[in-house]
Formats: sequence, C-alpha cells, structure tokens
Amino acid sequence: MPLSLARSRQLQQRAESLLPGGVDSPVRAFRSVGGDPPFIARAEGAYLYDEDGNRYLDMFGSWGPMILGHAFPPVVEAIREAAGHSSSFGASTAAEADLAALVQQCFPSLEKLRFVNSGTEACMTAIRLARGFTGRSFVVKFEGCYHGHSDAMLVKAGSGVATLGIPGSAGVPAETAMHTIALPFNNLEAVRAAFDARPKEIACIIVEPVVGNAGTIAPLPGYLKGLRDIAHRHGALLILDEVMTGFRLSLGGAQQRYEITPDLTTLGKIIGGGLPCAAFGGRHDIMNFLAPLGPVYQAGTLSGNPLAMAAGIATLEHLIANEQTIYPQLEKTTAQIASGVAAIAREAGVTLTTNQVGSMFTWFFTGSEVTDFASAATSDTQAFGRFHRAMLEAGVWLPPSQYEAAFVSTKHGPEEVALILEAASAAFRRNISQRP
Repeated sequence: MPLSLARSRQLQQRAESLLPGGVDSPVRAFRSVGGDPPFIARAEGAYLYDEDGNRYLDMFGSWGPMILGHAFPPVVEAIREAAGHSSSFGASTAAEADLAALVQQCFPSLEKLRFVNSGTEACMTAIRLARGFTGRSFVVKFEGCYHGHSDAMLVKAGSGVATLGIPGSAGVPAETAMHTIALPFNNLEAVRAAFDARPKEIACIIVEPVVGNAGTIAPLPGYLKGLRDIAHRHGALLILDEVMTGFRLSLGGAQQRYEITPDLTTLGKIIGGGLPCAAFGGRHDIMNFLAPLGPVYQAGTLSGNPLAMAAGIATLEHLIANEQTIYPQLEKTTAQIASGVAAIAREAGVTLTTNQVGSMFTWFFTGSEVTDFASAATSDTQAFGRFHRAMLEAGVWLPPSQYEAAFVSTKHGPEEVALILEAASAAFRRNISQRP
C-alpha cells in the first residue's frame, strides 16, 4: 500500500519555494530514487516518525552519527543542561579539553587536535595544514571519496556528487582543481606513479580508510600501510578522513581496526553526538603550525560549541564504558541484516553484491566485486531506486542513494532485523524481479 504523505508533500512544496531543491543538503533529496521525501517530526531509538504519522526503521542514522540511536537519554540530558548555561560563549570552556581528552584516549595518534563544526571544515583545514607544513601544493585523493565540499575536494568526489551524476562542481576554478590528483582507490601502483611524476610537489594523501561516500568499500590488505609508506618515502603526509569511520568501525575507528597510524586525522559525525561538530588532529609538530602558534590560519566563532561538546562527551563516555559489548553486538546485528537481505536476493534471483565493514554496509545492485568507484558505478541505480521505494513503503528508510553507506545503531535488535528482512523479501518479489 502506498504511503500517505500528503502533509510531507505540502511541506516539500513550501520548502522548494524557499530553499534550492527544497533541501539544505542534496543527499536528502529523492531525485535518484523517486517518490516523495517524508518530512520528519521526531525520532526515537531506531525509528523516525514523519509529519504524516508514519514510522520508519532508520537505516542511515543521520548519515552516521546516531550510533546510540535517536534521543539517547544521556545525550539529551547533557544538551539540556549545557543549554541552560547558554548556547555559545565565544570563549574557552573546560568541556573542550574534556572532549579532546576522550578523543585522544580513543585515537592516540591525535597528539593535539582542534574542534570545528563540520567534516568539510576539518578536511579543508587538514589539507591546508599539510600544505603549510610541507611547503607543497599538490594533494592526492581517490575517486569516489568525499572529503567535504571545499573547492579542491570536489574533483571526482562521491556522495551527493555521484548520486546526482555531477562530474565535479560549477564554481570551482581550474586553477584550484589543478592541484588535486584523483586516483582509483585500492590501486597502489597509481599512487606510486603519481609520486614518481611529482616527487617533491605532493603535500599529502587524503583518503577515507573505508570508503563510505561511494557506498561501503573496504581497503585491500596492505593498502593503507602502502599509502603511508609511499607518502613518507617522498616527504608527504597521510591524512585519514575518519569523519564517517571514526568511533564506528571500532572505538578507535579504522586506524585501530587496520593498525595504521596516520600523520593527521579528521573526525566528525559521532564525535558530536548528532550535533554539528568535527575535529582534525595529529602529530604535535604538525599541529603546532596552526595559529596562534604557527603560520597556518584557521578560526571559527562556534568551534567547540558548548552544546556539541556536551553531546560529544556523553556519547564517547558511553562508548568507552561499554566498548566490549557495543561493538561486537553492532557488528553481529549488521551482519544479520546485510547477509540476510543478500540471501533473500539470491533466492529471488536478484543480482546483488554486499559490502560490510563493522556497522556500515551497502547493497550494490551489480554482480561485480566492488573495490573502487568504477566497480561501484556498474550498479543498476534504477533497480536500487525501486528497492528503496518498496522498502520505504514497508517502513524501512534506506539512504536515498546507491552510493551511500547504511548504518546500524545499538537500538537495532532482533525485532528490527526481522522487520527489514520481511520488507526486503516483499520488495524483491514485487519491485525488483518484476521490472516495469
């Protein structure tokens, strides 16, 4: 039965008269999957509730931050208490160092760090810092990896850029993009060739250690350490963009899971407990190049916002205290969902490739092994769109893009696993195997 979305449709029409496309972030649009985007009224645990009274099992978790589920009581109370003292000061608070100490406990490679307000800001500044520290201009990134919407990083980016079929972005000067070298993920030979061509011109390599913005794509064995070795051999830095993977693949993110120590790390999403918050950090000699100690400038009026610090502290304290139970359970639940739907697809004769790392996963509608953006792009996006619409009608809200990872929270349990498997079974019977 089609969803009743009359109120959401009205709100979308109103939003389109005020906001470009009716959204404040393109990934919220449903243009690649079709149908009407529900407008959310509230959320609790593993569920979203829209303005029309419909309930959905949330499989994207605000694009990653809601690892403890929505409206997690300790986080809500921490925000409420902090707000009672004012939402912003523009001056230092003890909470900034309190959260920094918790981050450092989980990520020892961050000898010093600085808080900012978004992953874009964190990646943009980490790259500027790498350039300032090395005195070089070029940056190596990878096709399908998204490091925010700063000019230099919108070259062969994933995420909404891939979803909308945009090769880059208008408004990015060629003079800016020319210093970005985009290479295929999981291909060390391409990286070696780039450094051989510019042995003393590349400032850094920036990489999502597990790609999440082209769908979930794991690094091949030895790939991350190979990147670090190549960078260091040529006097460049390695930046791990753990905005998505930080605190999700393990308490110490991908660098703990894959035993890799970068020079700089960017963090976001979970670090703020759902509020706008991100950070970048790394070796103290590099971080000391930042103003007010060094010549690389960065500033932000709302950086270290007291509400975000409170939410982040409450989130990380809970993850640290319950690490031994939370992460194994997250991975177990994710595997039940990811492999369970894959098995149903096989029985229905639907071609599907499933990639999972920790509590993030993607179902690619392709028969190819997905190891980079080129192989991810072989997916049948129309089939994914039909699947997405059918799942939404059954009360399961997947990321509205073939090129985005799905996420599981601690609030996803046996009941939620059963719900998504039942919904997938019906979806494959109706919307995938019987194509219009």
